[in-house]
Amino acid sequence: MSLTLDLDFQYNTTVEKLWSAITDSKKLAKWVVNIQTDKAMDNNFEPVVGHQFQFRTEPSEYWDGVIEGEVLVVDEPNRLSYTWCSGSEKHTITWTLQEVEGGKVNLHLEQTGISNAPALNGAKYGWTKWSSELGKVLA
Repeated sequence: MSLTLDLDFQYNTTVEKLWSAITDSKKLAKWVVNIQTDKAMDNNFEPVVGHQFQFRTEPSEYWDGVIEGEVLVVDEPNRLSYTWCSGSEKHTITWTLQEVEGGKVNLHLEQTGISNAPALNGAKYGWTKWSSELGKVLA
């Protein structure tokens, strides 16, 4: 069984600024943080198809602290997709950016390949928390 997470977030910003916030490794480190400690996760992300990257944080008794991925699609500034692997879970993340009314940009997240309901709930919790941090980066 494979589950999919679909979330939408809206920000008062431009598509270009939002694109930069989801593709620049220094900006990613400001909002993709360790959920338990709120510490930045070091990363070597680059928006280049085929680029393999990692997000790293302190390991815990439940997790080795590493997320691995590979960039699948870069359609600047409209769409970005990459794999997101941690432990036995391997998902595909796809971001779609779209300008909407009132100077806002909608950021749609689709995360596919989720194996069970607890993993789906954990992903929803994590991305929702990170979206708040992303809003601070864009402010």
